Amino acid sequence: MPEHNAESKIVIIRECKETDFEQVFKLLEQLWPDKTLDREKLRQIFLQGLKSEFQSYVCAVIGENLVGFCSLTIKNSLWQAGLLGHIDELVVDKHHHGKGIGSRLLGSITKLAKEKGCRRIELDSAFNRTEAHKFYEKNGFENRAYLFSKEV
Repeated sequence: MPEHNAESKIVIIRECKETDFEQVFKLLEQLWPDKTLDREKLRQIFLQGLKSEFQSYVCAVIGENLVGFCSLTIKNSLWQAGLLGHIDELVVDKHHHGKGIGSRLLGSITKLAKEKGCRRIELDSAFNRTEAHKFYEKNGFENRAYLFSKEV
């Protein structure tokens, strides 16, 4: 359902489509400013995700402008004795922070995860992103583990 933000612009949350990639790419550049992104590799991954039954992408749109993006991957989990959803990316354009768009994206992706049979959703966030941590806690997430990672 469309909602007016403080600037009286309608924000629509919808599933992503192929033509959204360039705007999603610009948001990913904001999410990972210190990382050099390979546009073509990311385009291939994005298109694969759109076709996958285990991934979902949603975006926030104002008019023709994509101002937010959230992705979900679903996997089998012995720990949950069922399906577990993992939020891989969540980003809102820096000019649109504080307007409830991130919460709406989280709500939409949570609803999708539930519809697909997930028992739980989780995400990881870098240690230095303390404002993001407060946002996730405000939206009902609990910090219950460390994430360990290794390049292969």
